[in-house]
Amino acid sequence: MTQDELKAQVAQAAADYVEKEVPEGAVLGVGTGSTANLFIDAVARFKDRFAGAVSSSEASTRRLQQHGFKVLDLNEVDEIPVYVDGADEIDASGAMIKGGGGALTREKIVASVARTFVCIADASKLVGVMGQFPLPVEVIPMARAAVARQLAALGGQPRLRMTKEGGIYKTDNGNVILDVSGLAIGDPKGMEQAINQLPGVVTVGLFALRGADVLLLGTADGVRRTDF
Repeated sequence: MTQDELKAQVAQAAADYVEKEVPEGAVLGVGTGSTANLFIDAVARFKDRFAGAVSSSEASTRRLQQHGFKVLDLNEVDEIPVYVDGADEIDASGAMIKGGGGALTREKIVASVARTFVCIADASKLVGVMGQFPLPVEVIPMARAAVARQLAALGGQPRLRMTKEGGIYKTDNGNVILDVSGLAIGDPKGMEQAINQLPGVVTVGLFALRGADVLLLGTADGVRRTDF
């Protein structure tokens, strides 16, 4: 199966999970990225079951609205039973690297409110040790050089994310992203804490302190479920 077919397969499995597990009238948490987009498309057929959705990015908000979802501000919501999102990498403990799409801060905020975090990914995203995918760090613009030096001191090779047109990439929050290569992340929780404490860092794309509760992994043999 192609990667696109695996993504579609796992997105449908997540829609089936949500239909079964999320009570009628609840608010659904929705992430960002190509697999999350396929999930939005799959869950749209029973959107009327939900009071609305909370989105982790402006791009996902637009897609949800195109399908007729009511998109709510997180400040209006007391509880999210399930948050569904993809990952750039995930390890055997349920820790993840996220932020390839630039929405890591909002993703982390929405995930923190959800009772259950369901990660949807194709088999290529499951790794023994994270770090092959560059680790995104969202940074306040004036601190980018100072934070880059400290990330280099941790053993990484930070690079400022640029747009395809050659400009500096800006997040939905107006900040910049440093993508850090060359890390072998053997202690995801420790590294998440260390990077989050650097002055000027908004957040790091390590989701270890609050990792996935359920992994739905698309494989050539079907969708494999792991509970953490």
